Amino acid sequence: MTLSVDARAFRDLLADPTAAETLSAVTGCPLAVVEISSAAEGGLLSCLDTAIPAVVVVLSADPGWLPAAAFTAADVVLTEADDSQAPFVRPAGGVASGVAAISTALESSPVAGTALALLLRGTSALGVPAGLVAESATYSALQEGAEFRRWRASRPTRSPEPETERVRVERSDGELRVVLARPARRNAVDWRMRDALVAALAQAAAETGVRVVLDADGPDFCAGGDLDEFGSRPDPALAHLIRLTRSPARLLHQLGGRTTAYLHGACLGAGIELPAFAARVCATEDTRIGLPEIALGLVPGAGGTVSLQRRIGRWRTAYLALTGQTMDARLALQWGLVDSIEPVAASR
Repeated sequence: MTLSVDARAFRDLLADPTAAETLSAVTGCPLAVVEISSAAEGGLLSCLDTAIPAVVVVLSADPGWLPAAAFTAADVVLTEADDSQAPFVRPAGGVASGVAAISTALESSPVAGTALALLLRGTSALGVPAGLVAESATYSALQEGAEFRRWRASRPTRSPEPETERVRVERSDGELRVVLARPARRNAVDWRMRDALVAALAQAAAETGVRVVLDADGPDFCAGGDLDEFGSRPDPALAHLIRLTRSPARLLHQLGGRTTAYLHGACLGAGIELPAFAARVCATEDTRIGLPEIALGLVPGAGGTVSLQRRIGRWRTAYLALTGQTMDARLALQWGLVDSIEPVAASR
């Protein structure tokens, strides 16, 4: 169920101490759509309860109607206006199509979608390490949920892949090139690739004068986490600590301005969450970016709620993750998720 209200009705609802009983994924209403038709109405969204357990989408013909204090009340702001210089979202098919995409996702994964909104709200003012802890904890909690178990039960099991090299490290002229090297599986990140990536990035972090390049073999940069491993660990609490112990995201953040990532082909899930930590992200024209985790009953778990939020803001990160839609290189450049579009390297 979706609650569609104007700003005044929404403010009055949240003033009620029992608002969560009306607007909550638990009670069957995971989405509120609030339409703003004037600057005065925008002001009514200031300083509202940000712990409401539902996704709040604000529709505004003019984003300028929303004062800064109103930003915390919205998880996504959709507009028909020019969004090129602001953290708003102008859906390709119009505002109605954007609302429909979010609503459809929440119909199948209301708990994961709400958890994502709460996570992004809570981490928007946190530093990177604290944000990674919060993301991982949310991810682990959702692995025990019915939405993820339903997805897991529907997925056939594939035979294990041989223990081949997952990451290749090349050195030349003060540069350390870290290459994802599992093209037969679209460079999907399994535990072996994660550990090899951690080892390579830790080596780079220890060599303070070296430039770091993140690249990948094959037609796709990275199709995300290896789906065959999702939920395979029997103890989600321990998995939470393992993610924090062996964290490529944390190391990429520590490398700071020394890292450049080169994207091409599919960059899904971890395939955009990790390179978004790089100081510079270059993409080819064929790059396709997306966060598909909500459809699995999960939130991004490779650092994306932190890395993407730092680059494109909370509202755009939430829109990408809630809808699961892919974006091309041109839109990613416009939003600031990538810094340049470059030709395909001759060696690729």
